[in-house]
Amino acid sequence: MVDVGKWSIFTLLSPQEIASIRKACVFGTSANEALYITQNNEGFVFGLNCSNCLGTGDNQSTIVPKKLEALCGKKISSLGYGSGPHIVLSTEDGEVYAWGHNGYSQLGNGTTNQGITPIQVCTNLLVKKVIQVACGSHHSMALSSDGDVYAWGYNNCGQVGSGSTANQPTPRKVSNCLQTKMVVGIACGQTSSMAVVENGEVYGWGYNGNGQLGLGNNSNQLTPYRVTALQGVCVLQIACGSAHTLALTDEGLLYSWGANTYGQLGTGNKNNQLSPTHIMMEKERVVEIAACHSAHTSAAKTQSGQIYMWGQCRGQSVIIPHLTHFTCTDDVFACFATPAVMWRLLSVEHEDSLTVAESLKKEFDSPETSDLKFRVDGKYIHVHKAVLKIRCEHFRSMFQSYWNEDMKEVIEIDQFSYPVYRAFLEYLYTDSVDLPPEDAIGLLDLATSYCENRLKKLCQHIIKRGITVENAFSLLSAAVRYDAEDLEEFCFKFCVNHLTEVTQTAAFWQMDGPLLKEFIAKASKCGAFKN
Repeated sequence: MVDVGKWSIFTLLSPQEIASIRKACVFGTSANEALYITQNNEGFVFGLNCSNCLGTGDNQSTIVPKKLEALCGKKISSLGYGSGPHIVLSTEDGEVYAWGHNGYSQLGNGTTNQGITPIQVCTNLLVKKVIQVACGSHHSMALSSDGDVYAWGYNNCGQVGSGSTANQPTPRKVSNCLQTKMVVGIACGQTSSMAVVENGEVYGWGYNGNGQLGLGNNSNQLTPYRVTALQGVCVLQIACGSAHTLALTDEGLLYSWGANTYGQLGTGNKNNQLSPTHIMMEKERVVEIAACHSAHTSAAKTQSGQIYMWGQCRGQSVIIPHLTHFTCTDDVFACFATPAVMWRLLSVEHEDSLTVAESLKKEFDSPETSDLKFRVDGKYIHVHKAVLKIRCEHFRSMFQSYWNEDMKEVIEIDQFSYPVYRAFLEYLYTDSVDLPPEDAIGLLDLATSYCENRLKKLCQHIIKRGITVENAFSLLSAAVRYDAEDLEEFCFKFCVNHLTEVTQTAAFWQMDGPLLKEFIAKASKCGAFKN
């Protein structure tokens, strides 16, 4: 569980108040303001209250949490804050609320009057379900469930994407080359904006004096422009620092570009980068990246759970990713960022308030509540028939073929190994898979047999992220065997790019004869064996 006590402002709260927190955010130019949501969906704020950013209806600072009635009962899903500061948040119902500093219309209400209490942002957003918000220094963005992006506020460098530098008083749809795109993620630097679309392309607009748009130049862009240097990779997540940008691909690769005064790009030097640069992470695959527009700090989490940080860390310039003892990227910003703000709305889940998904996960392989057992390799796996019927067509058909009185209490499985079958059943409870790529091959076989297409894609993703010189040909063989064309092409390219190393492995010479011939022929056409 994330410890909010690592942010010093929370030491003002009692243990009982800390225990009640479900979501929280520390913000402000000196990290002197905080907002939190309790387990029963009540909103509280405390701190310095610069520019009425606490939303309490007055300009009074407070070290005692005040209830924010306008937020009580609202299920907050996303939150962003600016430098004024101003606050913008979205709820699970897709509504957007804003308050605080409004000198540049960053609250989106058509005025420049400070917002002393949370007010719903209505223009162009009432008919939309907003799923994410983001804030730059003095501009705001919102992403709708249908992939549209809206922006408003300060626009001196084109960060609103309207094609001009006039401030935008109300939300305006960002169109141009995003008009036909399905945007899935947004992020803001201080005066720049970034977006990731469904196919993994990245677009940027606004201030580009440090190259933070990644376009190969330092010219500002008044409308979205594609980061063509990332062509050929599929970006899943984007994060913006004050004037630098991080991108994470579906293969777990990390790219960075923009300002590098404090080493925040992780390149080993302090030179700005106008185009995306691949950052090595000790050959580990990255699963999460973190940055914040008010800081020059970067952080990343690897597949094994290791947390790295670099950039401005308590006054020091860390120019290459440094391995920490932390368990989450949030801790990096609590302990080393300046100011020590949160880079995202922090979720704090307590063991005594489990969600439906967490409850299901907890009951997997539980002898106390199960009504069915599978025996695989002599080991039992305890499950619930109702869950299996709901989640899997294979089991729905199987159970319908039995009368209740004929249903076996133990089902023997002999065509799959215990780790593979257990991972499959656990997936039905959790929607996730935790297997090494070698075992994921067996799970891919099962997913193919049971017609579980989503699981099949998940297995391919695991295999892609776990491919190495030693297992590349084994994975290629599996991809061919299970008719996974996308995975086959990925493994083939990996083998060709590492041809010298992989041809020295035992797996290469143990490959099925026809498949080996096919690989050599295909690789030769690419010029791989020309030397």
